[in-house]
Amino acid sequence: QVQLAESGGGLVQAGGSLRLSCAASGSILEIIYMGWYRQAPGKQRELVAGITSGGATHYADSVKGRFTISRDNAKNTVYLQMNSLKPEDTAVYYCNTRAVVAGSRFPSDYWGQGTQVTVSP
Repeated sequence: QVQLAESGGGLVQAGGSLRLSCAASGSILEIIYMGWYRQAPGKQRELVAGITSGGATHYADSVKGRFTISRDNAKNTVYLQMNSLKPEDTAVYYCNTRAVVAGSRFPSDYWGQGTQVTVSP
């Protein structure tokens, strides 16, 4: 199986920056995709940004130009650099990966526990 360890959340003022990290570990044979989702109180979980094993990235329109996703394949780690943060970015941020693990022929999705990001006005 896969374990995802997230870090980097916290409280920041509007306009500030935070960097989230997520390290995947376990019996991983291949990581196909890594991404970040977020869920604000009373709202559905939404995709923030994602990156493929080849480095292709995509972003939610609301974060384009402010957030940058990157990946260290050697460390099975994905990062989310968040700049120019706004109060509406406040949410629990979840790391997600699609990976093939030992003993399985097909990829599965795995989720981290989530890390709180709070942006004050």
